[in-house]
Amino acid sequence: MNRRKTVLVVDDDADFVEMNKAVLEENGYEVITAYNGQECLEKTRTEKPDLIILDVMMATNNEGFDVSREIHHYCEATKDIPIIMVTSINQKYPFHFEPDEVWLPVESFVEKPVQPEQLLREVSKQIGK
Repeated sequence: MNRRKTVLVVDDDADFVEMNKAVLEENGYEVITAYNGQECLEKTRTEKPDLIILDVMMATNNEGFDVSREIHHYCEATKDIPIIMVTSINQKYPFHFEPDEVWLPVESFVEKPVQPEQLLREVSKQIGK
């Protein structure tokens, strides 16, 4: 029997976390949650999710960037976990971010508000079901 893929949803907005947790669980994924960067790092190491959905702006405006680098560059056990970064940063600042192997090691960027269908497509693209 195949085990369900595990997704770690990380955001300081509890409504965002709960809404996306429900969507993912309804579509066959196991979901764990975290509400800040430190909790994300701890759960990434202990739970070893198949994928991380990570917000940028939490305790600081760039916490998600720092967490993605920590996961991919400084921990051998977590370096291959794909990350989908979700953010509304482009609404607040006139920058366009793209995944970058060194500074922003994520697989894709999704703008908030995230439509459930869009999130499911991105998750499926990264890890399947």
